[in-house]
Amino acid sequence: MNIFNPKVDEFLNNTTKWQAELKKLRSIALDCLLVEDFKWKQPCYTHQNKNIVLIHGFKEYCALLFMKGSLLHDTAGILFQQTENMQSGRLVRFNNLAEIVKMEPVLKAYIFEAIEVEKAGLKVESKTIQSLVYPQEFEEIMSKDNLFKKAFFVLTPGRQRGYHLFFTGAKQSKTIVSRIENSRQRILDGFGLNDCTCGLSKRMPACDGSHKYI
Repeated sequence: MNIFNPKVDEFLNNTTKWQAELKKLRSIALDCLLVEDFKWKQPCYTHQNKNIVLIHGFKEYCALLFMKGSLLHDTAGILFQQTENMQSGRLVRFNNLAEIVKMEPVLKAYIFEAIEVEKAGLKVESKTIQSLVYPQEFEEIMSKDNLFKKAFFVLTPGRQRGYHLFFTGAKQSKTIVSRIENSRQRILDGFGLNDCTCGLSKRMPACDGSHKYI
């Protein structure tokens, strides 16, 4: 018997965009006997307290997010890696309700596979980042600011790489320094370059785009 979470009811009732699509994705998840929860401000579906999928509405599309989608076989070729730093999660994106209805059997098969992945205790191996060569300006600032240096290397490898690309993308020394200085507080606060300061994307693969970036 499906048990509806009142927080999800409230969320869906207050959703103006993708409401029909998200309700259909909800129905599919519950048909697979997942437990409905509400995490990271989104409907979340679990099996034995393990997160299996999220349903999510973005500006341009809605999506079903498989938490360990990178471990699925993806025989239908429908999984999408949103960013290069998204190691585990994979999205299936939709533009309308008809697409979801047509793909329902495939989506259920993927959900059942995701459940089996959790039952087997499979884990996503974190990809190690190759040794990065930082600009001289960055090295000099770190040598003088131990707090900044410590905060930077506490960041996840993906966030470190993001800043590395941002800093090294500047051609002039003064621009590199400016980018480092402007990023200093974000780094001290534990945020990646594109993390939303609401904290959602510190725990999720991506923010839903409705929050303020600074």
